[in-house]
Amino acid sequence: MLIILSGLPGARKTTLGRALATQTGGIYLRIDTIEQALKRSRLMLDPVDDAGYAAAMAIAGDNLKLGRIVVADSVNPIELTRKAWRVTARRAGASFADVEVVCSDAAEHRRRVETRASDIEGLVQPKWADVEAREYEPWTNDRILIDTAGREPADCLMELVDSLPRMA
Repeated sequence: MLIILSGLPGARKTTLGRALATQTGGIYLRIDTIEQALKRSRLMLDPVDDAGYAAAMAIAGDNLKLGRIVVADSVNPIELTRKAWRVTARRAGASFADVEVVCSDAAEHRRRVETRASDIEGLVQPKWADVEAREYEPWTNDRILIDTAGREPADCLMELVDSLPRMA
């Protein structure tokens, strides 16, 4: 199964993604990590355009074909990338779950964005103004919606696990 985590920076996708991968024994793929590696590589790609997503989807496809659970952590701000993840799962003969992670409390969301530190060398975290101005298309398909506002990560993880289709 491919679990596609989407949402704005500071929503807690990474916190949930890491915990979910740990709990399920799944492969964890974070676009920020891949994109920073591409920027630091000899190619020094900057901007990386779609290269991070393309690399992550290729790795996801390989692991899905092996029967692994893959947790993909990326903003996925537009329908094009959301659809590309679903196509990746279908091509690998795997199921998928779209998950949108949100923080409905704007003050809490802003605090998270403004106080978090980067855990990836060289990654500059977005400012709140960047998050507010970010293009983020409305969803047109069904998804699991996890609102992290005012909640502990463990409670959000439990809700997410309970909401996922049964994983074979």
